[in-house]
This record gives sequence, C-alpha cells and structure tokens, in this order.
Amino acid sequence: MALPTTRQQLKEHSLRRLGAPVIDINVDDSQLEDRIDDALQFFADYHYDGAEKLYLPHAITADDITNGYLNLTAIDDSVLSITNVLQFSTLGANMFDLQYQIALNDWYGWRGGGGGMTNYALIRQNMSLVQQMLDPAKSYRFNRSTMRLYIDMDWSSEVDAGDHLVLEVWATIDPDQFAKVWQDRLLKEYVTALFKRQWGANLSKFQDIQLPGGVSFNGQQIFDQAHEQVQKIEEEMQLKYEEPPGFIVG
Repeated sequence: MALPTTRQQLKEHSLRRLGAPVIDINVDDSQLEDRIDDALQFFADYHYDGAEKLYLPHAITADDITNGYLNLTAIDDSVLSITNVLQFSTLGANMFDLQYQIALNDWYGWRGGGGGMTNYALIRQNMSLVQQMLDPAKSYRFNRSTMRLYIDMDWSSEVDAGDHLVLEVWATIDPDQFAKVWQDRLLKEYVTALFKRQWGANLSKFQDIQLPGGVSFNGQQIFDQAHEQVQKIEEEMQLKYEEPPGFIVG
C-alpha cells in the first residue's frame, strides 16, 4: 500500500498495523478521530516539522484600537506563539526621514572615500542605541487560550486605523494542505500506539477471557504495552525533534 496522504488513509494504515482486518479492533470511529487529533496536537507542539515560522501582516482596524488587543482567531487560529511584532506606518519612509538622509549621504561617502561602510555601520549603531532609549520596542503578551495579542501601548494615540503590523509567529502546519505530514514516521507510530492504547482501555474490563480454540486475551496487558510505546515515542519526539529553546545572551 502507498504511504498515507489523507487523515482517512492514516487511520486505515494504523488499524492494519494493529492487525485489521484479520483482527477486530474494538475501537469506535469517533475514538479513533479523537486520538488522531491528540496526535496532531502533540506533533505540532514538539516536532519541528509540525509547525513553521510565518509573517502575518495585519492592518489595524478601529475595533482593534477600541479593544486594545488583536484577536488572533480572526487573523489565523493556527498560531502557536508570537516571537516578534513589527510596526509600520502607512506613511513609510520618505526623503526627509533621518535614516533616509544618512543613507543617501553615506552612499556618496562610500564612493568618495569618506569613511565607507565602517563609518556607516557606526552611525547606524548609534542611531539604534538612541532609538532603544527614546522609543524602545513595545512589549506584548499572548496566550493561546484566549488567542488575544496585547501590545503594551496607548492604542488611541500611537496607532491609527490603517497602520500595519507584521507578526512573526509559529503556526501549526495544516496536514490537509500539506499531505506529507501524514507520512511522518513518528506521527504514524504515535497514532498507532494511541489506537492500541484506546483498544486496550476499551477491553481492560476483560481479564483472561477465553476465546474459542483455547485462546485468551487480556485487555489490561494490551493497554500497558501501548502506554509504554506512547511514552517512548513522546520522549523520542521531545528529545530528538523538538526545537531547542532560544537563549538571549548579553
């Protein structure tokens, strides 16, 4: 069989790994759907292939200014975290802007031997220091439960409707749009282990039940084996495939 490319194909693939259709897997379809959702959520949180960095532009509206926050659900509900907020005015840079004039003058200085890139780099560093002192970057707060982005500023005086923000975010990858997600090795193993654990949980009330032909099965044993597999897969995903935490040095 080909590698799974849809949610249904992954479900069938995992059931076959557990023995279907030769063995009856006693799990309801709604339970299978729930376990796939659990697997995708864990995959997005801990696997570097489960999320990607995006830049989301957003034009500030009058409602945003009134609320004092951005509703990320209305922008993109796949956002997991926000790593930066960039603000742009509708006017943009113009020929009277200080940075524009310095860059323009130093462009001729580079060509005429007036300090070159060294002088320009030093000036830009000084400008950056002054900007950090007089107009520091605004702090922000975001929580995935509320999906609200709060930026600590006076919305009514510092921004106007029509100004733009660019949000640097990490967002989940939609497997229905990018089918290779369903083919990930760890995701397939994880879904199979979750199916098996659910199967064991459903049968756990049966202990050493005798089947025709003298064969017996133990639901608790199936659950324990699957639970151990789930823990190993989660540990491997967190140790080997999770993005390392970012550190600020300075």
